[in-house]
Amino acid sequence: MPVIDVHDIHKQKVRSVELHPSLFGAEPNKPLVHRAVVMQQACMRQGTASTLTRGEVSGSGKKPWKQKHTGRARAGSIRSPIWRHGGTVFGPRPRSYAQGMPRKQYRAALQSALSAKLSEGGIVVVSEFSLSQPKTGLLAKTLAQLGLFAKTLIVSGGDNTELERAARNLPRVKVVTARGLNVYDVLRYDSILIPERELPRVQEAWG
Repeated sequence: MPVIDVHDIHKQKVRSVELHPSLFGAEPNKPLVHRAVVMQQACMRQGTASTLTRGEVSGSGKKPWKQKHTGRARAGSIRSPIWRHGGTVFGPRPRSYAQGMPRKQYRAALQSALSAKLSEGGIVVVSEFSLSQPKTGLLAKTLAQLGLFAKTLIVSGGDNTELERAARNLPRVKVVTARGLNVYDVLRYDSILIPERELPRVQEAWG
């Protein structure tokens, strides 16, 4: 049974709590984690690249000159792909790059990523985490007291709008809900800050 220390806002140990073994004590599965990250990155691609075909570029449909006896190569349209300003052949069109992944596999990948993050000491649990005012400077100062100077992922309830507003101007900080945890963010951020009251929600959602 994995155990983690709970600290207060001044980084003083308060107590220790046991964590869900399937969520924070899973065996590492690098291929599955890699597949989950590739899937997430593919889903984030916009797929809006587009080119115009010969039927969409501007220009007349009239034959530029007669077929024979001009000394020039025969041509049927100024919108031909071999002409300047002509259409594009086999160019990119708007499409979706989204990939799918079975839920059980993605859950297992997240469990593996969280377990690895715990073993590296990248998960911090605090007894209470709230801001008196939704100010960016106050949040930065609070994180500094906890020794979190690198990129930090904060797990918070969906009703904590003040924390989300305070984190908007901190490029190294991101706030997610328990159900919003994902493999890409777990790997991308150096530390994960979880208030003690959010632990049951995380374990219920992904355990």
